[in-house]
Amino acid sequence: MLLDGLAVQEPLLAFAEPVDDDRTEEVVEGLTSGLTDPQRQVWDADHRFKLLCSGRRFGKTYLCITRLICWAMEKPGSLCWYVTANYRMAKQIAWRQLKTMTPDSMIAKKNETDLSIELVNGSEIALRGADNEDSLRGVSLSALVVDEAAYVKQTAWEMVLRPALSDQNGPAWFITTPAGLNWFHDLWEQAQDQDDWDTFSFTTIDGGNVSAEEIEAARNTLDERTFRQEYLASFETLSGRVYPGFSDDNISEDIKDTGGPIFWGTDFNVSIMAGVLGSRVGDTLHIWDELAVKQSNTDEVCAMLKDRFPDRQIIAYPDPTGSARKTSSAGRTDHDIIRRFGFSCISPKAPWAVKDKINATNWMIKTAKGSIRLFVHPRCKHTIKALKNVTFKDGAEDYVIDKSANIEHWTDGLGYLILGAFNPLYERAGKSTGIRLY
Repeated sequence: MLLDGLAVQEPLLAFAEPVDDDRTEEVVEGLTSGLTDPQRQVWDADHRFKLLCSGRRFGKTYLCITRLICWAMEKPGSLCWYVTANYRMAKQIAWRQLKTMTPDSMIAKKNETDLSIELVNGSEIALRGADNEDSLRGVSLSALVVDEAAYVKQTAWEMVLRPALSDQNGPAWFITTPAGLNWFHDLWEQAQDQDDWDTFSFTTIDGGNVSAEEIEAARNTLDERTFRQEYLASFETLSGRVYPGFSDDNISEDIKDTGGPIFWGTDFNVSIMAGVLGSRVGDTLHIWDELAVKQSNTDEVCAMLKDRFPDRQIIAYPDPTGSARKTSSAGRTDHDIIRRFGFSCISPKAPWAVKDKINATNWMIKTAKGSIRLFVHPRCKHTIKALKNVTFKDGAEDYVIDKSANIEHWTDGLGYLILGAFNPLYERAGKSTGIRLY
Protein backbone atom coordinates (compact mmCIF):
# COMPACT_ATOMS: atom_id res chain seq x y z
CA MET A 1 0.00 0.00 0.00
CA LEU A 2 1.19 3.51 -0.82
CA LEU A 3 0.44 4.75 2.67
CA ASP A 4 2.05 1.88 4.51
CA GLY A 5 4.62 3.05 6.98
CA LEU A 6 3.36 6.63 7.32
CA ALA A 7 2.16 5.88 10.82
CA VAL A 8 5.67 4.84 11.84
CA GLN A 9 7.19 7.76 13.73
CA GLU A 10 10.88 8.36 13.03
CA PRO A 11 13.00 10.55 15.27
CA LEU A 12 13.00 14.16 14.07
CA LEU A 13 16.74 14.05 13.45
CA ALA A 14 16.99 10.48 12.22
CA PHE A 15 18.92 11.73 9.17
CA ALA A 16 21.63 13.22 11.37
CA GLU A 17 24.71 11.36 12.44
CA PRO A 18 24.84 11.16 16.25
CA VAL A 19 27.72 13.03 17.84
CA ASP A 20 28.78 11.79 21.24
CA ASP A 21 29.08 14.28 24.08
CA ASP A 22 32.81 13.69 24.57
CA ARG A 23 33.49 14.56 20.94
CA THR A 24 31.42 17.75 21.18
CA GLU A 25 33.14 18.78 24.40
CA GLU A 26 36.56 18.17 22.82
CA VAL A 27 35.77 20.41 19.84
CA VAL A 28 34.25 23.14 22.03
CA GLU A 29 37.26 23.08 24.33
CA GLY A 30 39.61 23.31 21.35
CA LEU A 31 37.80 26.33 19.93
CA THR A 32 37.43 28.20 23.20
CA SER A 33 40.99 27.58 24.37
CA GLY A 34 42.12 30.34 22.04
CA LEU A 35 39.91 33.02 23.57
CA THR A 36 41.62 35.96 25.23
CA ASP A 37 40.65 37.11 28.72
CA PRO A 38 38.36 39.91 27.41
CA GLN A 39 36.72 37.50 24.97
CA ARG A 40 36.27 35.02 27.79
CA GLN A 41 34.44 37.66 29.84
CA VAL A 42 31.86 37.97 27.07
CA TRP A 43 31.64 34.20 26.64
CA ASP A 44 31.12 33.43 30.32
CA ALA A 45 28.46 36.06 31.03
CA ASP A 46 25.09 34.47 31.77
CA HIS A 47 22.76 36.64 29.69
CA ARG A 48 20.56 35.88 26.70
CA PHE A 49 21.47 39.07 24.82
CA LYS A 50 25.01 40.43 24.76
CA LEU A 51 26.38 43.59 23.19
CA LEU A 52 30.11 43.84 22.51
CA CYS A 53 31.44 47.19 21.37
CA SER A 54 35.16 47.07 20.66
CA GLY A 55 37.95 48.67 18.69
CA ARG A 56 39.26 47.38 15.38
CA ARG A 57 41.09 44.05 15.31
CA PHE A 58 39.90 43.09 18.77
CA GLY A 59 39.01 39.59 17.57
CA LYS A 60 35.25 40.05 17.31
CA THR A 61 34.81 37.77 14.30
CA TYR A 62 36.79 34.90 15.84
CA LEU A 63 34.71 35.18 18.99
CA CYS A 64 31.34 35.20 17.24
CA ILE A 65 32.19 32.33 14.86
CA THR A 66 33.42 30.27 17.80
CA ARG A 67 30.11 30.93 19.51
CA LEU A 68 28.08 29.99 16.40
CA ILE A 69 29.90 26.69 15.90
CA CYS A 70 29.51 25.76 19.55
CA TRP A 71 25.82 26.68 19.58
CA ALA A 72 25.26 24.51 16.50
CA MET A 73 27.12 21.56 17.98
CA GLU A 74 25.52 21.74 21.39
CA LYS A 75 21.96 21.76 20.00
CA PRO A 76 21.36 19.18 17.21
CA GLY A 77 19.01 20.36 14.48
CA SER A 78 19.48 24.02 15.33
CA LEU A 79 19.56 26.95 12.90
CA CYS A 80 22.24 29.50 13.81
CA TRP A 81 22.68 32.67 11.80
CA TYR A 82 25.48 35.17 11.37
CA VAL A 83 23.99 38.43 10.05
CA THR A 84 25.79 41.58 8.96
CA ALA A 85 24.98 44.58 6.77
CA ASN A 86 24.98 42.77 3.40
CA TYR A 87 25.89 39.53 1.61
CA ARG A 88 29.23 40.82 0.38
CA MET A 89 30.32 41.80 3.88
CA ALA A 90 29.21 38.44 5.27
CA LYS A 91 31.29 36.59 2.70
CA GLN A 92 34.28 38.88 3.04
CA ILE A 93 34.35 38.99 6.85
CA ALA A 94 33.29 35.56 8.00
CA TRP A 95 32.90 32.86 5.33
CA ARG A 96 36.54 31.78 5.00
CA GLN A 97 37.02 31.88 8.75
CA LEU A 98 33.87 29.84 9.36
CA LYS A 99 35.04 27.13 6.93
CA THR A 100 38.50 27.07 8.51
CA MET A 101 37.28 26.92 12.11
CA THR A 102 34.55 24.30 11.66
CA PRO A 103 36.11 20.84 12.13
CA ASP A 104 35.93 18.77 8.92
CA SER A 105 34.68 15.79 10.88
CA MET A 106 31.61 17.79 11.89
CA ILE A 107 30.67 19.02 8.39
CA ALA A 108 28.00 17.19 6.42
CA LYS A 109 27.99 19.66 3.49
CA LYS A 110 28.90 23.22 2.51
CA ASN A 111 27.09 25.60 0.17
CA GLU A 112 29.40 28.26 -1.26
CA THR A 113 26.57 30.28 -2.82
CA ASP A 114 24.24 30.18 0.17
CA LEU A 115 27.17 30.68 2.59
CA SER A 116 25.95 27.86 4.79
CA ILE A 117 27.39 24.79 6.49
CA GLU A 118 25.33 21.81 7.60
CA LEU A 119 26.77 19.78 10.45
CA VAL A 120 26.49 16.02 10.86
CA ASN A 121 24.10 16.54 13.79
CA GLY A 122 21.58 18.30 11.53
CA SER A 123 22.40 21.83 12.64
CA GLU A 124 23.01 24.59 10.12
CA ILE A 125 25.18 27.69 10.33
CA ALA A 126 24.37 30.32 7.70
CA LEU A 127 25.71 33.77 6.89
CA ARG A 128 23.18 36.40 5.85
CA GLY A 129 23.05 40.03 4.73
CA ALA A 130 20.45 42.36 6.23
CA ASP A 131 20.20 44.80 3.31
CA ASN A 132 16.99 43.07 2.15
CA GLU A 133 15.43 42.20 5.49
CA ASP A 134 12.27 40.73 3.98
CA SER A 135 14.38 37.91 2.54
CA LEU A 136 15.20 36.88 6.12
CA ARG A 137 11.58 36.27 7.11
CA GLY A 138 9.93 32.93 7.72
CA VAL A 139 12.54 31.09 9.79
CA SER A 140 12.78 29.98 13.40
CA LEU A 141 16.22 30.82 14.73
CA SER A 142 17.98 28.91 17.47
CA ALA A 143 20.73 31.50 17.91
CA LEU A 144 21.97 34.69 16.26
CA VAL A 145 25.08 36.81 15.92
CA VAL A 146 24.76 40.30 14.43
CA ASP A 147 28.23 41.41 13.37
CA GLU A 148 29.07 45.08 12.73
CA ALA A 149 25.66 45.63 14.26
CA ALA A 150 25.94 49.43 14.15
CA TYR A 151 25.84 49.17 10.34
CA VAL A 152 22.87 46.78 10.18
CA LYS A 153 19.45 48.34 9.65
CA GLN A 154 17.42 48.76 12.82
CA THR A 155 14.31 47.39 11.12
CA ALA A 156 16.11 44.14 10.30
CA TRP A 157 16.54 43.46 14.01
CA GLU A 158 13.22 44.78 15.28
CA MET A 159 10.89 43.55 12.55
CA VAL A 160 12.52 40.31 11.41
CA LEU A 161 15.36 38.89 13.50
CA ARG A 162 13.97 39.48 16.98
CA PRO A 163 10.65 37.73 16.22
CA ALA A 164 12.55 34.84 14.58
CA LEU A 165 14.17 34.05 17.96
CA SER A 166 10.95 34.06 19.96
CA ASP A 167 9.59 30.53 19.62
CA GLN A 168 12.92 28.96 20.62
CA ASN A 169 13.90 31.70 23.07
CA GLY A 170 17.17 31.89 21.18
CA PRO A 171 20.14 33.99 22.33
CA ALA A 172 21.62 36.86 20.31
CA TRP A 173 25.00 38.56 20.35
CA PHE A 174 25.60 42.01 18.85
CA ILE A 175 29.23 42.68 17.97
CA THR A 176 30.47 45.91 16.43
CA THR A 177 32.69 48.92 16.36
CA PRO A 178 30.65 52.06 17.10
CA ALA A 179 29.20 54.25 14.36
CA GLY A 180 28.20 57.44 16.12
CA LEU A 181 25.08 57.80 18.20
CA ASN A 182 22.86 55.65 16.02
CA TRP A 183 20.29 52.95 16.85
CA PHE A 184 22.95 50.61 18.24
CA HIS A 185 23.86 53.29 20.76
CA ASP A 186 20.18 53.50 21.74
CA LEU A 187 20.10 49.71 22.14
CA TRP A 188 23.26 49.91 24.27
CA GLU A 189 21.66 52.43 26.60
CA GLN A 190 18.41 50.46 26.85
CA ALA A 191 20.36 47.29 27.72
CA GLN A 192 21.57 48.87 30.95
CA ASP A 193 18.09 48.48 32.42
CA GLN A 194 17.26 44.98 31.11
CA ASP A 195 17.94 41.90 33.24
CA ASP A 196 18.61 39.55 30.32
CA TRP A 197 20.97 41.95 28.49
CA ASP A 198 24.65 42.64 29.12
CA THR A 199 27.16 45.04 27.55
CA PHE A 200 30.93 44.84 27.08
CA SER A 201 33.36 47.46 25.82
CA PHE A 202 37.02 46.88 24.94
CA THR A 203 39.67 48.86 23.07
CA THR A 204 41.84 47.58 20.25
CA ILE A 205 44.80 47.10 22.56
CA ASP A 206 42.62 45.04 24.93
CA GLY A 207 42.30 42.50 22.13
CA GLY A 208 46.02 41.81 22.08
CA ASN A 209 46.21 41.57 18.28
CA VAL A 210 47.65 45.03 17.56
CA SER A 211 50.84 46.40 19.06
CA ALA A 212 50.94 49.55 21.14
CA GLU A 213 53.33 51.03 18.56
CA GLU A 214 50.87 50.51 15.73
CA ILE A 215 48.05 52.04 17.76
CA GLU A 216 50.22 55.06 18.55
CA ALA A 217 51.03 55.41 14.84
CA ALA A 218 47.30 55.45 14.10
CA ARG A 219 46.78 58.09 16.76
CA ASN A 220 49.31 60.33 14.98
CA THR A 221 47.63 60.04 11.58
CA LEU A 222 43.90 60.03 12.41
CA ASP A 223 41.70 62.82 13.69
CA GLU A 224 40.73 62.49 17.35
CA ARG A 225 37.10 61.56 16.73
CA THR A 226 37.93 58.77 14.27
CA PHE A 227 40.67 57.38 16.50
CA ARG A 228 38.45 57.30 19.55
CA GLN A 229 35.64 55.56 17.65
CA GLU A 230 37.70 53.00 15.71
CA TYR A 231 40.39 52.15 18.28
CA LEU A 232 38.92 53.06 21.66
CA ALA A 233 35.36 51.87 20.93
CA SER A 234 33.95 55.25 21.93
CA PHE A 235 30.48 56.35 20.89
CA GLU A 236 31.41 59.60 19.18
CA THR A 237 29.10 62.33 18.04
CA LEU A 238 28.80 62.68 14.29
CA SER A 239 30.76 65.19 12.25
CA GLY A 240 28.70 67.91 10.63
CA ARG A 241 26.14 67.98 13.44
CA VAL A 242 23.38 70.53 13.01
CA TYR A 243 23.18 71.11 16.78
CA PRO A 244 26.80 70.67 17.96
CA GLY A 245 26.28 72.41 21.30
CA PHE A 246 23.62 69.99 22.54
CA SER A 247 25.02 67.86 25.37
CA ASP A 248 24.13 66.21 28.66
CA ASP A 249 24.01 69.72 30.14
CA ASN A 250 20.72 70.18 28.25
CA ILE A 251 19.20 66.95 29.62
CA SER A 252 17.58 67.00 33.06
CA GLU A 253 15.23 64.73 35.00
CA ASP A 254 14.19 67.69 37.14
CA ILE A 255 12.12 69.48 34.51
CA LYS A 256 8.37 68.89 34.46
CA ASP A 257 5.02 70.22 33.34
CA THR A 258 4.66 73.47 35.28
CA GLY A 259 0.88 73.57 34.97
CA GLY A 260 0.71 76.68 32.80
CA PRO A 261 0.13 76.88 29.05
CA ILE A 262 1.41 73.86 27.15
CA PHE A 263 3.68 74.71 24.23
CA TRP A 264 3.30 72.20 21.39
CA GLY A 265 5.81 72.26 18.56
CA THR A 266 4.82 69.93 15.76
CA ASP A 267 5.89 68.74 12.33
CA PHE A 268 3.25 67.30 9.99
CA ASN A 269 4.08 63.95 8.38
CA VAL A 270 2.20 61.03 6.87
CA SER A 271 4.38 58.29 8.37
CA ILE A 272 4.63 59.76 11.86
CA MET A 273 3.18 62.77 13.66
CA ALA A 274 6.17 64.10 15.58
CA GLY A 275 6.23 66.86 18.14
CA VAL A 276 7.42 68.19 21.48
CA LEU A 277 5.51 69.39 24.55
CA GLY A 278 7.01 71.98 26.85
CA SER A 279 6.64 74.90 29.21
CA ARG A 280 8.16 78.34 29.44
CA VAL A 281 10.09 78.82 32.68
CA GLY A 282 11.35 82.39 32.74
CA ASP A 283 13.46 82.78 29.63
CA THR A 284 14.04 79.02 29.32
CA LEU A 285 12.13 76.26 27.52
CA HIS A 286 11.54 72.95 29.27
CA ILE A 287 10.61 70.05 26.96
CA TRP A 288 9.05 67.47 29.28
CA ASP A 289 7.38 65.14 26.75
CA GLU A 290 7.19 64.36 23.06
CA LEU A 291 4.80 62.89 20.49
CA ALA A 292 5.60 60.03 18.14
CA VAL A 293 2.32 58.74 16.69
CA LYS A 294 2.75 56.47 13.67
CA GLN A 295 0.34 56.46 10.72
CA SER A 296 -1.78 59.19 12.29
CA ASN A 297 -3.12 62.59 11.32
CA THR A 298 -3.71 66.02 12.80
CA ASP A 299 -7.29 65.21 13.87
CA GLU A 300 -6.22 62.16 15.87
CA VAL A 301 -3.28 63.89 17.56
CA CYS A 302 -5.37 66.90 18.54
CA ALA A 303 -8.06 64.61 19.97
CA MET A 304 -5.40 62.74 21.92
CA LEU A 305 -4.01 65.97 23.39
CA LYS A 306 -7.51 67.25 24.20
CA ASP A 307 -8.29 64.03 26.05
CA ARG A 308 -4.98 64.05 27.90
CA PHE A 309 -5.13 67.73 28.88
CA PRO A 310 -8.89 68.51 28.95
CA ASP A 311 -8.76 71.79 30.88
CA ARG A 312 -5.41 73.18 29.75
CA GLN A 313 -4.45 75.95 27.38
CA ILE A 314 -2.49 74.45 24.49
CA ILE A 315 -0.54 76.73 22.18
CA ALA A 316 0.50 75.03 18.94
CA TYR A 317 3.56 76.09 16.95
CA PRO A 318 3.15 73.98 13.81
CA ASP A 319 4.88 73.66 10.49
CA PRO A 320 3.86 76.84 8.61
CA THR A 321 3.04 74.80 5.49
CA GLY A 322 0.10 73.36 7.43
CA SER A 323 -1.87 76.52 6.60
CA ALA A 324 -2.25 75.13 3.08
CA ARG A 325 -1.87 71.38 3.60
CA LYS A 326 -5.27 69.64 3.71
CA THR A 327 -5.36 66.30 5.55
CA SER A 328 -9.07 66.20 6.26
CA SER A 329 -11.74 64.71 4.05
CA ALA A 330 -13.75 67.87 4.73
CA GLY A 331 -11.03 69.95 3.11
CA ARG A 332 -9.78 71.57 6.33
CA THR A 333 -6.11 72.48 6.60
CA ASP A 334 -3.92 71.27 9.47
CA HIS A 335 -4.05 74.74 11.04
CA ASP A 336 -7.86 74.79 10.76
CA ILE A 337 -8.05 71.47 12.57
CA ILE A 338 -5.82 72.71 15.40
CA ARG A 339 -8.03 75.79 15.93
CA ARG A 340 -11.21 73.68 15.76
CA PHE A 341 -10.05 71.81 18.86
CA GLY A 342 -9.74 75.11 20.71
CA PHE A 343 -5.94 75.33 20.58
CA SER A 344 -4.10 78.52 19.75
CA CYS A 345 -2.17 78.19 16.49
CA ILE A 346 0.83 80.48 16.05
CA SER A 347 2.64 80.39 12.72
CA PRO A 348 3.84 82.87 10.10
CA LYS A 349 2.22 83.10 6.71
CA ALA A 350 5.46 82.10 4.94
CA PRO A 351 7.64 79.12 5.92
CA TRP A 352 10.54 79.75 8.25
CA ALA A 353 13.98 79.69 6.64
CA VAL A 354 15.89 76.53 7.56
CA LYS A 355 18.87 78.66 8.56
CA ASP A 356 16.74 80.68 11.00
CA LYS A 357 15.25 77.54 12.56
CA ILE A 358 18.70 76.02 13.11
CA ASN A 359 20.27 79.21 14.44
CA ALA A 360 17.42 79.88 16.83
CA THR A 361 17.53 76.34 18.21
CA ASN A 362 21.31 76.47 18.66
CA TRP A 363 20.95 79.80 20.47
CA MET A 364 18.56 78.18 22.94
CA ILE A 365 20.83 75.16 23.37
CA LYS A 366 23.83 77.25 24.32
CA THR A 367 24.87 80.80 23.58
CA ALA A 368 28.41 81.88 22.83
CA LYS A 369 28.60 83.06 26.43
CA GLY A 370 27.59 79.64 27.70
CA SER A 371 23.99 80.37 28.68
CA ILE A 372 21.62 77.40 28.36
CA ARG A 373 17.94 78.05 27.73
CA LEU A 374 16.76 74.65 26.48
CA PHE A 375 16.30 71.66 28.78
CA VAL A 376 14.92 68.27 27.74
CA HIS A 377 13.66 65.43 29.92
CA PRO A 378 15.36 62.02 29.31
CA ARG A 379 12.02 60.45 28.39
CA CYS A 380 12.06 62.49 25.16
CA LYS A 381 14.25 59.93 23.41
CA HIS A 382 13.37 60.85 19.83
CA THR A 383 14.05 64.53 20.46
CA ILE A 384 17.37 63.85 22.17
CA LYS A 385 18.41 61.45 19.43
CA ALA A 386 17.61 64.04 16.77
CA LEU A 387 19.46 66.84 18.57
CA LYS A 388 22.52 64.58 18.86
CA ASN A 389 22.42 62.98 15.43
CA VAL A 390 20.90 65.22 12.77
CA THR A 391 23.68 66.23 10.38
CA PHE A 392 24.16 68.38 7.32
CA LYS A 393 24.19 66.56 4.00
CA ASP A 394 27.69 65.91 2.70
CA GLY A 395 28.61 67.95 -0.35
CA ALA A 396 25.40 69.97 -0.30
CA GLU A 397 24.96 73.70 0.04
CA ASP A 398 24.88 75.31 3.48
CA TYR A 399 21.99 74.37 5.78
CA VAL A 400 20.85 71.36 3.76
CA ILE A 401 19.97 68.65 6.29
CA ASP A 402 20.58 64.96 5.71
CA LYS A 403 17.13 63.40 6.10
CA SER A 404 18.10 59.80 5.36
CA ALA A 405 17.79 58.75 9.03
CA ASN A 406 14.24 60.17 9.23
CA ILE A 407 14.82 61.64 12.71
CA GLU A 408 14.74 65.37 12.00
CA HIS A 409 10.96 65.72 12.55
CA TRP A 410 11.34 66.33 16.30
CA THR A 411 13.96 69.05 15.86
CA ASP A 412 11.75 70.60 13.17
CA GLY A 413 8.84 70.77 15.63
CA LEU A 414 11.15 72.13 18.31
CA GLY A 415 12.45 74.75 15.90
CA TYR A 416 8.95 75.98 15.03
CA LEU A 417 8.19 76.35 18.74
CA ILE A 418 11.42 78.23 19.46
CA LEU A 419 11.00 80.59 16.53
CA GLY A 420 7.39 81.27 17.44
CA ALA A 421 7.80 81.78 21.17
CA PHE A 422 11.41 82.56 22.10
CA ASN A 423 13.45 84.10 19.32
CA PRO A 424 14.37 87.62 20.53
CA LEU A 425 15.51 89.29 17.32
CA TYR A 426 12.47 89.37 15.06
CA GLU A 427 10.34 92.41 14.41
CA ARG A 428 7.84 92.74 11.61
CA ALA A 429 6.22 95.90 10.28
CA GLY A 430 7.94 97.94 12.95
CA LYS A 431 6.29 96.33 15.93
CA SER A 432 6.96 93.32 18.10
CA THR A 433 4.81 90.27 17.42
CA GLY A 434 6.30 87.69 19.76
CA ILE A 435 7.41 85.72 16.69
CA ARG A 436 11.01 86.65 16.22
CA LEU A 437 13.50 85.68 13.57
CA TYR A 438 17.25 85.92 13.15
